[in-house]
Order: sequence, then structure tokens, then C-alpha cells
Amino acid sequence: MTETLLTGATAATADTGPEGTPLGEGRMVREDCWREVHRLFHAERRSKSEIARQLQLDRKTVRGILGELAWQPYARAERPDTLLAEHASFLRTRAPEVQYSARILFQELRRARGYRGSYETVKRFVRPLRAAEQAAERATVRFETPPGQQSQIDWGQAQIHFRHRPVILHVFILTLGYSRRSFHEPCLGETLSQFLDAHERAFDYFGGHTREHLYDRPRTVCQPGGDGRVIWNATFKQFADYWGFEPHLCRAYRAQTKGKVESGVKYLKGNFLPGRTFVDEQDLREQLDQWQREIADARIHGTTHERPTDRFAREQSALVATAGQPGFRLEASQPRRVAEDYLVSFETNRYSVPFTLIGQTVEVTRRAGQLHITHRGTLVAEHEEVPGKYQVRVRPEHGPGAIARTARRVMSSLPSERQRAAVPEVEIRDLAIYEALGAPAVTA
Repeated sequence: MTETLLTGATAATADTGPEGTPLGEGRMVREDCWREVHRLFHAERRSKSEIARQLQLDRKTVRGILGELAWQPYARAERPDTLLAEHASFLRTRAPEVQYSARILFQELRRARGYRGSYETVKRFVRPLRAAEQAAERATVRFETPPGQQSQIDWGQAQIHFRHRPVILHVFILTLGYSRRSFHEPCLGETLSQFLDAHERAFDYFGGHTREHLYDRPRTVCQPGGDGRVIWNATFKQFADYWGFEPHLCRAYRAQTKGKVESGVKYLKGNFLPGRTFVDEQDLREQLDQWQREIADARIHGTTHERPTDRFAREQSALVATAGQPGFRLEASQPRRVAEDYLVSFETNRYSVPFTLIGQTVEVTRRAGQLHITHRGTLVAEHEEVPGKYQVRVRPEHGPGAIARTARRVMSSLPSERQRAAVPEVEIRDLAIYEALGAPAVTA
């Protein structure tokens, strides 16, 4: 089960704004909260008081939830006389996207939807939506996921110094949902290649990966699509399919859905960085590795009340094993556009292909130190992979000059004018002459 959020008694439903189930005290509760209350009471035999404290609910709310045999969403009837009735669905969807700005919503209604009402009417409509969202954020409680089920992934940023030179540090963090054990990878950027490489180093570190990965919505993972559709980054989706995990996204504008890794980012900034100095990137990595082993993995976690390393001992066998599987970039074909100089770029180096493919898309695959470049399934070029960066490898037969060179080779194989002058010319005669020479003489 993908990790979801519980919200307290004043929380909103995920798709209908502030609407929910009215209980005895007039508050509203989401379905996931209702289910968790019943689970804690019936499966774990918790008391109503314990449940109320854990989920930050009023005890009366807990009693009301347990009195309901089934959860039913509350559907508030729209007032037929309001000018906003026909725009209500749009407002509930759009409000979180503009951070509940009544001014922006009013402008959009007037400009694109023909609304003729007042700004104050829009403010009154948005006010409970904003209040419900704020209450939901205050009352967030995380579900637990079973071993090997889910990881949460995020970046953390901070400014550090290498000696006296300021550097913006980017730290990739992957946190296992059950054990809370985290992997930290310092980077100097957040490019797609760094993002995918950090995943693979995390897989090596843990000896495997979980079946689901939960992300925020960076462009290295997806792009915004209309009508709630997810447009996956093609290379990232290929990476996920290659390793066999299922990517999931946080609810839009609710990054706190991945609260476990968010807590890990805060812990890194609050416990590792303060008071430390670093000589260079290697020194940073060494200090981070030591802190990860001796402090982060060995502490008593505030939520689980266990050491992450102890819980990991129970989770490790549930991970999807990755040992022996080559890295994604060593096997996956990568599309490249052929430039005007008939070169394709691959990991900062450039390699030639036949010049007739300029402007076309080719597929580059790395195997055993060789680059195989294909076009529409046909192998068009092979190169030995170049070490280092910013190198260029061009095969002479790929350039337009190859045609002229071939013509010159053919011409050079023919005899020159001087050679032809040195050979005696042979007269070509009609065959009838030789026949006449062989005939018997005629006497008078």
C-alpha cells in the first residue's frame, strides 16, 4: 500500500475541499483517518484516548468515528442562488494551484469564465478551503508501510564552504519507508544523470530497492499535464522500468506527503552540517559516510522508537535484490540527435556517424566499452568509448569527404597520361583483312 496521509478532525477531503463527514462536534474527517481510527481500535486494541493522542483528534471525534459502521463523504448542497455555483468545481481544483489566492481566482473568473459577481463573494468561498488545507497540514500523521514496500526520495540544499570557497551543496536522499534508514549522496547539481546515478548508488548501498518510490514532482521525474495526467520524463520512466520499481507522485502542492524523507532532510541540516568544515568534496563524503553509519543509522528514531539499522535488519530481505544487474546507463539505449557536424553527444564526448544522418535521431548503446549507434534498427557506427570528457572521435568514412576520396582512389588506379604514352599503340583492323590474307592465290 502506498503511504498516505492521515489528517485530523478539521482536515479536508483530498478532492472536495473542506467537505467531509460531520461528526457530533461538527468537525469533518477524511476517509483515511476514519480507516486508521478503526484499525487502531479493532486490530491493535488501542484505547480511544490513545488513538486521540496519536492522531491529534478530540476524544469525541474518535468516539463518533467508531460509531459509524461505514464512512460516507459529506456532500454539501450548493446554494442555487449564488453566482459561483457554476464555478464551484473549477474553484476547488484551481485554488490549491494558486495557493488559495482569492485575488487570482477572481481575476481568472472575470477574464475567462464570464463571472460578474464581486471579489468579496470569491473571498468568502475561498476562506473555508484555505482553512481546511491549513488544518490538514497541522494534523498530518503518517501511515506506516511494510518492509520493502516504499522509499521516499528528495533533494536537500544548503550552502557550505570548501576551505573558504562557498558552494551550494545538493544532497540526494533516499529513505526506506519501514526502517527509516537513509542514503545520502552529495552532488554539485540536480541533473537527470546525477539523479539516476545516485539511485543506483543507493541500490548498491542497501543491496536492493523497494517496490515503490515516492517523489515530489521535479522535471527529472515528470512534467505537468492537463486534466491531472502525468507526463513521465521518458528517460526516468525507462530507468524505473529497467530496475523494476513503480514510481508514485505526491499529491500536487502537498510535498509533505513524503514526510519521512522531508524529516531526513531536516535531520541532515540540523544534525550533520552545523559546526562542520570541509576541505573538499572527498572530505565531505568521508564525513557524511561516517555520520551516516555512526549517528543517523544508530540513533533511536523519534517515530519508530527503534534504531534504523535494527529495523533495516528486518527489511533487507524484503527488498528487490539488484546484485549482478548492470547499471542502467551501461545497457539502456539513449536517443541522440545528429548535429550539423555529423556528431552525436554522449556523456560530454562526441562521436561521428554517417553525414547522411544529419538532423536524424539515432540510438546510442554502450556495451563492454563499445558504443553501438543504430538508426531505425540498423547499426550505422561503432566507436570505442573515449575516457575523460570533451573528446571527439571521427571516422573518416563518415564524412562527406569520403565520397571524394573514394573517387580519387578509383582514378589513381587507372594509368596516367605518361603511362599510356609509353605503351605502343596497337592498330585495330577489320577481321576481313585477315580472312583475305589466308585465302589461296588466284592464277591467270
